Amino acid sequence: MYSSRSRSAPAPFYETVKQDICKKIAGGVWQPHDRIPSEAELVAQYGFSRMTINRALRELTDEGWLVRLQGVGTFVAEPKGQSALFEVRSIAEEIAARRHQHRCEVLTLERVQANAIQASALNVNESDVIFHSIMVHYENDLPVQIEDRCVNADIAVDYLTQDYRQTTPHAYLSRIAPLTEGEHIVEAVRATAQECAWLTIKEHEPCLLIRRTTWSASRIVSHARLLFPGSRYRLQGRFIS
Repeated sequence: MYSSRSRSAPAPFYETVKQDICKKIAGGVWQPHDRIPSEAELVAQYGFSRMTINRALRELTDEGWLVRLQGVGTFVAEPKGQSALFEVRSIAEEIAARRHQHRCEVLTLERVQANAIQASALNVNESDVIFHSIMVHYENDLPVQIEDRCVNADIAVDYLTQDYRQTTPHAYLSRIAPLTEGEHIVEAVRATAQECAWLTIKEHEPCLLIRRTTWSASRIVSHARLLFPGSRYRLQGRFIS
């Protein structure tokens, strides 16, 4: 689900619309299954272009806030169940705890200019330099996780020079920017054809997706998209009252 946070730079118009709609849903102004105003009504309400309103509604639909029915209208979605996680661990630590062998295959390790999605996730400006990596983690030679991570290059300046056969992004980032806050968003998804190939699973096999954002001293250090085959992973949380 979309998580809004204050930014130093002014938010794009479509983000302003998204944040306002999310506040209305989170605050109970609009309830699940309520029909929201039409695109034309939202254009009149916000004074933005139809293209801007359409993008906001499309992204909120993709993120699970809304359901759009062709020829009928747009409605507030029934909220998905969300599992609480109380501990941030790397996949290598989880595998080691099971006394299994971990290894990592690095598919992408690059310096790029942030696109709109990456900039929003890291709270930086679009076109700012960031680091991007894609890795597949194996447990006893069976692929169990795709890690697609964006990293704040101003904080983790040596991210690209690490040997991720010997360490993990989580271990390196925790060492140079100790975690002070974290957010997990969990949902069931279907993998793309490329992701199915990397995970050696059948097309349309359900997967578990964790979107993990971590902060250090109020700055976002990284945002990771962690994809697990549903048949090889289960989510477990523990709390003590």
